[in-house]
Amino acid sequence: MIQLNNISKHFGLQVLFEDLGLLIGKRERLGFVGRNGSGKSTLFKIILGEIVPDSGEIVIPKSYKIGALDQHINFTKPTVLEECCQVLSEEEQYDWWKAERILFGLGFSEEDLEKDPNSFSGGYQVRINLTKALVQNPNLLLLDEPTNYLDIVSLRWLRGFLKGFKGEVLLITHDRDFMDSVSTHTIGLGRKKLSKYKGNTTKFYEQLAIHDEMYELTRLTQEKKKKELQGFVDRFGAKASKATQAQSRAKQIEKMGTMDKLDSENNLGFKFNYKECPGKIILEIEDLSFSYSGKEEEDLFKDLSFKVGRNDRIGIIGKNGKGKSTLLNVVAGELKARTGDIKSHPSISMGHFGQTNIERLSLDNTIINEISESNHDLGIGQIRKICGTMMFTDDLAKKKVSVLSGGEKSRVMLGKILAKKSNVLLLDEPTNHLDMESIETLSKEIVNFPGAVILVTHSELLLRASVNKLIIFHEGRADFFDGTYDEFLEKIGWESEEG
Repeated sequence: MIQLNNISKHFGLQVLFEDLGLLIGKRERLGFVGRNGSGKSTLFKIILGEIVPDSGEIVIPKSYKIGALDQHINFTKPTVLEECCQVLSEEEQYDWWKAERILFGLGFSEEDLEKDPNSFSGGYQVRINLTKALVQNPNLLLLDEPTNYLDIVSLRWLRGFLKGFKGEVLLITHDRDFMDSVSTHTIGLGRKKLSKYKGNTTKFYEQLAIHDEMYELTRLTQEKKKKELQGFVDRFGAKASKATQAQSRAKQIEKMGTMDKLDSENNLGFKFNYKECPGKIILEIEDLSFSYSGKEEEDLFKDLSFKVGRNDRIGIIGKNGKGKSTLLNVVAGELKARTGDIKSHPSISMGHFGQTNIERLSLDNTIINEISESNHDLGIGQIRKICGTMMFTDDLAKKKVSVLSGGEKSRVMLGKILAKKSNVLLLDEPTNHLDMESIETLSKEIVNFPGAVILVTHSELLLRASVNKLIIFHEGRADFFDGTYDEFLEKIGWESEEG
């Protein structure tokens, strides 16, 4: 086990957290929640010794080993397998099968193991680093967003691995379903303090709400009492006969101290802008095929046909690199199909959130200007409101797109979709770069949107909440499935999973 005592950290005038205490017990798997920027990753770095706290200490038992997912890519070996096996202990140096098992679980093939690790995409390079963290079999695993860049099949494998892990786990992820299925306890950073409760995130937020309610009741009771005491002091402080009593009450007020009102934390709250469409069928896709080279033998999908009703929720699922985002771009008209037709209703209006769309933002535009370009009919007040829901309030909305982080640019793209009147939403992993609370808001709005939604996601929670039809990339092809995600798992399932 590991113990944190009175840990505090400031960056300039910004106080991230103060006097944090945490005990990680044996075999505990802790899901770690908190808004973006609250200090979760900083606390990880303090535990790893990469950042020195301003005060406090970390008590780590002798020979207790900590393993972590390294977010930096720095490969030194010529093959994937050698890169991963270099972290094995001296006694395990010939147990290469341990690394192979994890690499296969995370989506690497036999031939991938002999390739140069630098030849893979960024997502697969993160998986190599994840393998290096897991294969060390440490006492404590620190995993900061390990679900980023994992596809749905790899996520399911990692879930099983962590549930069977013999040590302790401290896990940051925006995927609430994944966190709840793995963790035994939930800890949360909020208002510069750390809270810990046994159970999943639902129980955590219930306990937090009860605590906040009790605090507020106590604060209001204290304020009322102080007001009564102060009233006595103000009325009788100058009277000689009551002076002693007035002084006594003044001392009472002083001893009571002050209970500050709890800060409210910003929430991403919004609604998609809907445009009416009278047609029952809004899109008809017939015999769609596509390859980047234009050659039939290199098709990412072939002879794919499906219809999109005006209230449909269609999930596009499968391993990474198989063509999910490409299909969405073909449907959006941004890529031309090799064969097939796409017929759309005359009233169609698409809102497209794509992984590459961020690159199309005008870097010289302010956030206000960029969002207003999606709908010139909106007044500045309405544009400002959309900026606010994307957490760009006041002067933040005047920032240029060029200075924004990747996550902030994603929120600008979402803001552009909010501004545009749409009846079909094409969403490619829209939950990336959002924290857990914001994802919940987005998920509810996807469910409530009056139009159609075509959605690429690896979130099983989102699939179960919203999707009634699927396009599955598996077994070297793309198939349409008229049913829910659970029905797919029951009737077909993923070919890489046994049983």
